[in-house]
Amino acid sequence: QVQLVESGGGLVQAGGSLRLSCAASARTFNIYVMGWFRQAPGKEREFVAAIRWNGSTNTANSLKGRFTISRDNTRNTAYLQMNSLKPEDTAVYFCAAYVQSAIYIYTRPAEYEYWGQGTQVTVSS
Repeated sequence: QVQLVESGGGLVQAGGSLRLSCAASARTFNIYVMGWFRQAPGKEREFVAAIRWNGSTNTANSLKGRFTISRDNTRNTAYLQMNSLKPEDTAVYFCAAYVQSAIYIYTRPAEYEYWGQGTQVTVSS
């Protein structure tokens, strides 16, 4: 069982930056692929980015260049750096994880076994 706790959300003006953190209570953090999803009101949960233990990543095409995922395996923590934020980035951001079992990185929510409670990010115009 893995518990995920997000932090770092908040209110920011358009053009600003935020860094989200996801702390995992896993004994073997390295075996998990860590991902970020977001869900805006009335919309489906969408994939943001994910990272394998070795640092290889997959980022949603629409967010490349602005959002960067990283992880610190010594701290059992994953991060999401968000730059040049836009009002349409407003959403609840969720950290998620699954035990790595394939070469490619999953992007569908159903493929992630563990979830955090979410952290609100609000970008004002």
